[in-house]
Amino acid sequence: MPAHRIAVIGGDGIGPEVVEAGLRVLDALAGAEPGLSFDFTRFDWGSDYYRRNGCMMPEDGLARLEAFNAIYFGAVGDPELPDDITLWGLRLAICQGFDQYANVRPTRLLPGLKGPLRPELGAAIDWVIVRENSEGEYAGVGGRAHRGLPIEVGMDVAVFTRAGIERIARFACGVAMSRPRQLLTVVTKSNAQRHGMVLWDTVVREVIRDYPDLTVDWMLVDAMTQRMVNKPGTIDTVLATNLHADILSDLAAALGGSLGIGATANIDPSRHRPSMFEPIHGSAFDIMGKGIANPLGSFWTASLMLDHLGEKSAARRLMSAIEVVTDRGEVLSPDLGGTADTKAVTDAVIGVIKGENG
Repeated sequence: MPAHRIAVIGGDGIGPEVVEAGLRVLDALAGAEPGLSFDFTRFDWGSDYYRRNGCMMPEDGLARLEAFNAIYFGAVGDPELPDDITLWGLRLAICQGFDQYANVRPTRLLPGLKGPLRPELGAAIDWVIVRENSEGEYAGVGGRAHRGLPIEVGMDVAVFTRAGIERIARFACGVAMSRPRQLLTVVTKSNAQRHGMVLWDTVVREVIRDYPDLTVDWMLVDAMTQRMVNKPGTIDTVLATNLHADILSDLAAALGGSLGIGATANIDPSRHRPSMFEPIHGSAFDIMGKGIANPLGSFWTASLMLDHLGEKSAARRLMSAIEVVTDRGEVLSPDLGGTADTKAVTDAVIGVIKGENG
């Protein structure tokens, strides 16, 4: 089988550290899984690239990425640069440029980990949040005028289209139908947002008629935060807008033990362009270079990438190795209450993959 061609963008802060750890794990999997191989190409795009070149990635960046099977992405964001430059110049430029309209964020309390909820509640967490990833509140429509004057105005317009809502709703229904409980919770705020979110509700209701075997309930986004904390076992697959799912998925990761374990897939379901896979913890400049970043989120992300590439056995093997390490509790990073550094956690997972300590 030909090698999977993976574009590697470490980005900013701890991004390069956890991505390089992920590449070590993927190489170990390639040595353990017959026929699995990778061809990694690294791109040094990000905030340091911006300082040298005045842009987060080159003008032909998307064209250079288009031939790859997937993109493995670390983090973006720099305390010395405006977030709208770093985010829109790289991550969102790729997501929107490649129409990666489905953002998928799984959450579970992994074996051996302790989240902030009572044990019986934490054990009930097993969610997939499907986030509309191309429009809504992050469409980028708006502007500023009269800068520096008392009448200065800044405006962001939440854009909802019938086509955009329909396609993410169908994707979320497909995800929900693929899971044992076949339960979908639709998050909205149409009681206060009377145009875009009402259209959201209308189109989602039309779509779910095509899935009669699916159990569907609806929650206002503010009430959803309480349900995630108080009744996590009543949730399975969640569909939400760009902004709402962004917030809810960070809460989900925290309830799962740490932002450091969160994983994301930015999917182009048409597969016309490469999808992008990233941990959700951000650039975390406060621990950059200390060697203590938690790499488990990048490993879980790699498992999502493997699944998308059709490498189901390797994806399961990687998740199993992660769970063995967390369940033992002997090699955990500081954010999970341990003292292990990035390399030690990576070595532990690789050891399980190779069967050396598993």
